[in-house]
Amino acid sequence: MQYMHYFHKYFKLTAAMICLTYMDTPVGKMRAGATEAGICLFDFQYRKSTDGIIKRIETLSGEKFIEAPHPYFNLLEEQIAEYFAGTRKSFDLPLHLVGTPFQKSVWQGLLKVPYGETRSYKQQSIFLGNEKAIRAVATANGENSIAIIVPCHRIIGANGSLTGYGGGLPNKKWLLEHEWKHSGKSGQSELF
Repeated sequence: MQYMHYFHKYFKLTAAMICLTYMDTPVGKMRAGATEAGICLFDFQYRKSTDGIIKRIETLSGEKFIEAPHPYFNLLEEQIAEYFAGTRKSFDLPLHLVGTPFQKSVWQGLLKVPYGETRSYKQQSIFLGNEKAIRAVATANGENSIAIIVPCHRIIGANGSLTGYGGGLPNKKWLLEHEWKHSGKSGQSELF
């Protein structure tokens, strides 16, 4: 990718390094991390489990986070701004999903939940081919390190209620209402 050529010309990225930065968004300050493979972190700065997620990423990748620029951050900022402006409904960022094979399969499944729609944990488990894995799917959703882009906020309770979200239920509600408003769908003016 052209970004990486430019990046390596001006900044020495080592194999044992994950670049880290912070970004302000309408739902709060976010931590972002990137490797040569892609964005591996986009999470709420004050989320209770963020430190554990960062430790998992460092352990599984064998790399350490360090505050440093990365060309993927420019692309991330641009696409996140478009998302919050209501003009972007999907992301085409390079992603580096760091987790167990099961977690990665759950996160890949989340990428298939359409903008402006929701699924229940049970529907997501069925989609992934194991209806009985509801709790494991919910746990993997909670371990998602790339909020908004890997849209775990689109998973709700079977009765339509908002259930659990690392960024807080008010942010989950805001994100779902934002997507519904910009989805072009009609018939439901207010969610939840």
